[in-house]
Amino acid sequence: MNQVPPATFVPVLESELRTFAVVCEDLLALAVRDHQALNGAGDYQAFDFFRSRKDLLARLDSALNNVRKWRQAWQQSDPSERARYPQVKTLFQMLQDQIVKILQLDRENQQALLRRGLVPPQHMPSAAAQQPNYVAGLYRRHSVS
Repeated sequence: MNQVPPATFVPVLESELRTFAVVCEDLLALAVRDHQALNGAGDYQAFDFFRSRKDLLARLDSALNNVRKWRQAWQQSDPSERARYPQVKTLFQMLQDQIVKILQLDRENQQALLRRGLVPPQHMPSAAAQQPNYVAGLYRRHSVS
């Protein structure tokens, strides 16, 4: 395995993780606004939320691709070297926690859409397809040492 010394890329990795964190914060803020609109008594403007999600998708895709590339270099580096950068592990953990919050709120929003009759039930994935243990599996597969 070709190991890259973390000192050569940790500043870039931290920057990419922070960029990804900003995108996640924007996604969470959108999910919260969506949740409030869905659970409020007013008229739900589905197209506005769709457009906002679509705009965020490009940013998310770019940030996620950059994080994947640097995370791979991080994982290939020596564990004793990685231990010298606890702030990176903290950033990864914070991002995982934030992603779980986004996923949970998004699921609640999907259910609220169903209750309002805004999504036909046949367009919702079955319980088996939703993979209730998916997030736990992600934690196991991607735990950062």
